[in-house]
Amino acid sequence: MMPAARESLLDAAYTALARRPWSAVRMVDVATAAGVSRQTLYNEFGSKDGLARALVRREADGYLAGVERALAGPGEPTERLTAVAEWTSSAARDNALIRAMLTGCWSERLPAPPRTAVPSSSSVPAQRRADGPLPTPRDFVRIVRDRAVTALTGPAAAPADTAELTRPCELAVRLALSCVAAPPGQGGMAELIRAVVPRLAA
Repeated sequence: MMPAARESLLDAAYTALARRPWSAVRMVDVATAAGVSRQTLYNEFGSKDGLARALVRREADGYLAGVERALAGPGEPTERLTAVAEWTSSAARDNALIRAMLTGCWSERLPAPPRTAVPSSSSVPAQRRADGPLPTPRDFVRIVRDRAVTALTGPAAAPADTAELTRPCELAVRLALSCVAAPPGQGGMAELIRAVVPRLAA
């Protein structure tokens, strides 16, 4: 299947999930909304569970891509960490799947997350990857922290420089996750980041 058609199916599944609980989402409706046959949908994802795993994986990838964009932006390290924190907070607020992945709180409306690897018979690389285990909230903290350290120091940084940034970056990520549950006031994210990572503000 063409990547565009696969994306259309995942878009249709995401839209359906926004309107009703996953248990009430029907494969035929997803296929119809994407403009393909139900058989095409099954050929691509194998089952409704396979579709769910691919959808959750795509949203995880989208979140991490946003982290990369925030880290690649202009500004001092504190400003870039603030951008990561703001992206994390807004992504989790606007996307129930991202919120569930980052907090570990999966409501009954959402598909069950892939906790462990699922044997895949698919020849589609993207689906084989989707059948792998999903990162836990702790894994996401580690992934984002490590990407932040690399982005702020560069790939050729000395171990001492990297070690010095690890703790502030982790604090910033954990602060961002806490803001998912209790958002700060308007403009408050930057002040919070500066408070927990003062060494980067200089």
